[in-house]
Order: sequence, then structure tokens, then C-alpha cells
Amino acid sequence: MDWQTSEDTVPSAPVTEADARLLLGRPPATGAWRDGDPVGDRHFAAFGAFRTESGRELPSVRLAYETWGELNPTRDNAVLILHALTGDSHVRGPAAPGHPTAGWWSDIVGPGAPIDTDRWYVVAPNMLGGCQGSTGPASVAPDGYEWAARFPYLTIRDQVAAQTRLADALGIDRWAAVVGGSMGGMHALEWAVSLPDRVERLAVLSAPPANTADQIALNSVQTEAIQIDPRFQGGEYYDSGDGDGPHRGLALARRMALLNYRSPTELNQRFQRSWQSGKSPLGHGGRFAVESYLDFHGNKFTRRFDANSYLVLVEAMDSHDVGRDRGGIEDALARVTATTLVLGIDSDRLFPVDGQHRIARGIPATLDGDQAVVLSSDFGHDGFLIETPAVGHHLRRLLAT
Repeated sequence: MDWQTSEDTVPSAPVTEADARLLLGRPPATGAWRDGDPVGDRHFAAFGAFRTESGRELPSVRLAYETWGELNPTRDNAVLILHALTGDSHVRGPAAPGHPTAGWWSDIVGPGAPIDTDRWYVVAPNMLGGCQGSTGPASVAPDGYEWAARFPYLTIRDQVAAQTRLADALGIDRWAAVVGGSMGGMHALEWAVSLPDRVERLAVLSAPPANTADQIALNSVQTEAIQIDPRFQGGEYYDSGDGDGPHRGLALARRMALLNYRSPTELNQRFQRSWQSGKSPLGHGGRFAVESYLDFHGNKFTRRFDANSYLVLVEAMDSHDVGRDRGGIEDALARVTATTLVLGIDSDRLFPVDGQHRIARGIPATLDGDQAVVLSSDFGHDGFLIETPAVGHHLRRLLAT
């Protein structure tokens, strides 16, 4: 189905009538992967009790992950890829039973690709708190009910601690590279700051050293959009029928996010003031094409994501500050020993390039001195997913060191 294709990896485009017909069915109460669903290409690693930074305890946790390539006998060719807020472990491969979207970085990872799976053993986990196989709010708690709103507050550091358990379970003492973009870049940076001896190379793509007040404000509006949906029911919506979950609030949150993932230049060039149909939006009931684009992708999103998980992950992003309890950002960045690629997009209005330059200035061993690589792109924040030839070129540089 077309709705399974991730909008994050392609340029924006007007919505066709065929697109719209795909979303005529009522959305499920949650788009989370649930036990009993097709496993697809996932593996699972289960661990015992997990205590969060805030002092809450999960009696057990599980991470879903996927791998490509083979771990060599010396276990020194492993690359960790960390996904963005609404991504998952399915980095490459088609949409299929068990995988609601096609691989989000298939041009970057694979045989002969910039992260060449003929050489590297690639591991991509779904982050803790996510909704595609890892323990999250849609998971069943020991009492037989979903965790829902009872799921504990997580930080970026909590999620990296869970990823560390996965590395231990796989027998990987040191990653040849840790690569992440956006929220995944927060995780990658935290790996290199908190566990420098376990990261040989580092790629931080379109991510900041700390979430700013502006970014927290944007996130707060998205979370409020979900929580004020009457069908959210305080997070207790999992027994609701199709069409009766908090899909309107979740779709609205996604629409808000998309406006910051893409640039004004792209939206203006792609849509201009065009209408969605022959009916005028100027008092005659029609819609502008860009409105239909946002509606379509917001509604599509509700079919692959979970509202409670969205809240947990957005709050985790707000926790991000590599300098917290470490003497500040510069002191924290000075701990990094990995050879590092820092990359930003010039049109990124979510995580502007001044944040990437600050990271580059603070890390001792970067590929490009005290300046981040800045790609020129009309695609805004999502440029790190869309501008794959340029991003791939710089990842090849990193992996060649």
C-alpha cells in the first residue's frame, strides 16, 4: 500500500485522488506493532529489570532490532545506526507484513552502499519507548494490561543505557561507528560522551547538543494536541475500535512536526497557492494543495504509530542536554574520543546549523575541524534522509578513516 512509504525520505508532492482513497478506512486505535503481529526482519533481545534516571523501574525490557552483514571474528566491524523520532529499526528493505514502512535509509545501507554491508555489520534497534517492537506504552505490563500512561518518563540517557545492554548481548565491546540523525543523533552523541571507549567513529547528523527552549515549545504544542483529543482518554485507548482512537490529535501533532521537518522553500516551490481540486478554497469549500498534503500525511502517520509512544519519545527529546551534570556542553563534548563527522542542513529550521557547529567546535577529533559539514538543501531538516548522495559521500569519508 502506498501509505506504507515513508514521507520522510522523499520530496513533498501534491496528494492524488489515488492517495486519498488509500486512507478511506478508519485508522486503528494504535499503529503500534503488537505481539502476535508478523515479526518481519526483527530480532528481539530481552533483558531484566531496568531502572530509569527518574527512579522508576520496568520489571523487564525488550529491544527489537535488525541487522545486515556479518560480525567478523574480531567483532570490530559493527556499526550502530540510530533512528529519528518516528523511525524504527527497518533501515532497509521493502514494506512487508510486520513492517509498515519501507526502509528509511536504503540508499545509505547495503551491499556497496556508503555503509557497505559487505564490510560492516550493521545493527539498528527500535529505541526504548518506541512502538515497533521495543518495550513502550503499547506493550503489555505484568498485570496483563498495556502500560499506557503508566509507562515511565524516559531520557535520552535511559534509551542509550538500553542500547548498551543490546551491545553487550551481541558481544560488541566497541562500535566501529555510531551513526544517528535527528533524535538518533542525540543518542549517538550521548554514546560518545558517556561511553567514549566504546565508540571508534561517530556521525552526528542534524542534531543539537541540547534541546533549546524553542524546540521544547514546539514539542509542547504537539503533545497538547494529542492530549486534548477526547478519544485519547488519558492514554487508555487501546481497547477502542477502529476510528475511535486518538487519531485526530496524533495526526495534528504530525502535521505540526512536518512544518518544521521541511523548509519554506520546498513547500512554496512544490505547492505555491495551488488548489487540491477544481473547487476554490476562497469561500467555496475547496482546499489549498498544501493543506491536503499535511492532512494526508498526518492521517497516514496514525496507521503506523502510537499516540502514547509519541508523547514518551518527545519528552525524551526534551531531556537532551549532553552537558547536564557534566559541567556544561563544552566539558561534555571534550570527553569524546571518536573520530567524528558532524553534519547539518542549511535550511533546517528544527535543529539549525549553529547547534552542529557548536558540537564540531567542542569535539577534539572531527573530520572538518571546528566547523560542521553544512549541506545546501531545499528539504529542511529531512535533508539528512533525502540528500542521500551527499550524506553518503561524507559517511564514506568517516568510515575510511
